[in-house]
Amino acid sequence: MTRQEILAAIRAQPNVPVLIVGAGVNGIGTFRDLALQGVDVLLIDKADYAGGASAASSHMVHGGLRYLENGEFRLVREALTERNRLLHNAPHYVKPLPTTVPIFSWLSGILNAPLKFLGLLQRPSERGAVVIKLGLMMYDWFTRNQQTLPRHTFASRAKSLEMYPQLDPNIRFTATYYDAYMPFPERICMELIMDAEAQHAGARALNYVSLAGAEGDSVSLRDELTGEILTVKPQIVINAAGPWIDFANGAMRQQTNFIGGTKGSHLVVDHPALYQTLNGHELFFENEDGRICLLLPFEGKVMIGSTDIRVDDPETVRATEDEVDYMLALVKRVFPSITVERAQIVFRFSGVRPLPSSEASTTGQISRDHSIRPVQPNDSIQFPVYALVGGKWTSFRAFSEETADLVLEKLGKPRTTSTRELPFGGGVDFPKTDTARTAWIAAQVEQTGLPAERIEVLLYRYGTRAADIAAFTTSGEDQPLSTLPDYTRCELQYLAKHEQVIHLDDLILRRTLIGFLGMVDGAALVELAAVVGAALDWSPEQTRSEIERAANILQDRHSVPAERLRLPESVNDQS
Repeated sequence: MTRQEILAAIRAQPNVPVLIVGAGVNGIGTFRDLALQGVDVLLIDKADYAGGASAASSHMVHGGLRYLENGEFRLVREALTERNRLLHNAPHYVKPLPTTVPIFSWLSGILNAPLKFLGLLQRPSERGAVVIKLGLMMYDWFTRNQQTLPRHTFASRAKSLEMYPQLDPNIRFTATYYDAYMPFPERICMELIMDAEAQHAGARALNYVSLAGAEGDSVSLRDELTGEILTVKPQIVINAAGPWIDFANGAMRQQTNFIGGTKGSHLVVDHPALYQTLNGHELFFENEDGRICLLLPFEGKVMIGSTDIRVDDPETVRATEDEVDYMLALVKRVFPSITVERAQIVFRFSGVRPLPSSEASTTGQISRDHSIRPVQPNDSIQFPVYALVGGKWTSFRAFSEETADLVLEKLGKPRTTSTRELPFGGGVDFPKTDTARTAWIAAQVEQTGLPAERIEVLLYRYGTRAADIAAFTTSGEDQPLSTLPDYTRCELQYLAKHEQVIHLDDLILRRTLIGFLGMVDGAALVELAAVVGAALDWSPEQTRSEIERAANILQDRHSVPAERLRLPESVNDQS
């Protein structure tokens, strides 16, 4: 259904069994799970899909090694199981990642770890070789019956410096283990939505629709594009608004204090020497303040993160200059001879982890586990609200399953489909071996006439959905963009037409990695707007407005320099 068809259906029939407020990964995962059970469900978000906390992650799919010392064994075991399931169900977007931990001492933390487990110590502490070894042994033990990835190894100082010549020479050991990472988290969310809609006609998703209020049996929604107020009458509301959960409850006249979020900021830097030094490994280490940090090689760039700062208002979150100083200094912690300059930062991003409200003295002690917090019907509302608090990207499927099971019980419906081993999107029939990959690409070359190199790029970006995109690109005249020659006009127009793109920034920041990798300048904005505008029938005025909107977002939220986004003189002359 198109956006207008969904809005018309709501006007005609406002009754809906389940309304989900918030289209981050937890809301989207629950949307998909309920759709697979045949439940009519409406998903809304005041902005774009996966535009909040879900877009601001460290792009890791991991068990959470450091959570072991907090005693969160259930969470780590669940996350490792879900990590391996994602490697199976989304092999196009979840990739194995060797992760190396620099270790500077033998015994540091050996007494702190049990004290933290017992709740007798709150302050951060350095982990030495013994503590890390015990943690990695437990990591391997949890997945002993699901050996998807290799077990951990330890390397001596000499071997470590041979592998990483730039490493701090005070190193004692390095430990290497495997987790996974996701280059395209927002695309995972988009594919889950499309799968849900394809599986059940009663599953409907709308971006840029906000929760305006609630009274009695009704919830008021606002179309953020037109200002129109619509009314729905849900039996159950799932509040999956992440950092905005208490704000959403407040809009329904329910005062809660479920969320005590912390800000995490990251940098993306263009630093070839640092990228080469990492040699394909994530470096996962402690800063001197005990904060866990990472250096992640990413599409030719390096991601540096992250911070962990308590915040009250998620709308105001930006990566500050103090945080930038902190993260640039992280590199010196492990690679003293490597300097990263501010000019090498191509993108900043920051988000709020939707952690539970907590009195813990340090942010690292706040649980990353998930829970469902109920608000029962009362004098103001006649339906229950279930708030999805906390959670990790890695374990979203398990959290969604738990939520869906609760909803099914309340609706008196049975579970008919499990999502545990169910691939989605471009992960369906994805070729996992070199032989299968070569055969898949050859078949698409024969069907479309496109070069094998082009098919390979599309397969990497979209998994087996590349077949649909490749077919679309051959249906009309296609050509590479002059400013972004690795993308073509038809490829981007396919995304605009088929993936609910409303604004230009949706495409730049959440349907592709164009913005994330620092590939946008003023000329690219103009060309991208022309391509998307042609697909979505934008007027010249709307096209100009979208260019300005995207430029403002890139400057305000991601600190892209204004001079980089300056429009070509030919465009300025036309305004």
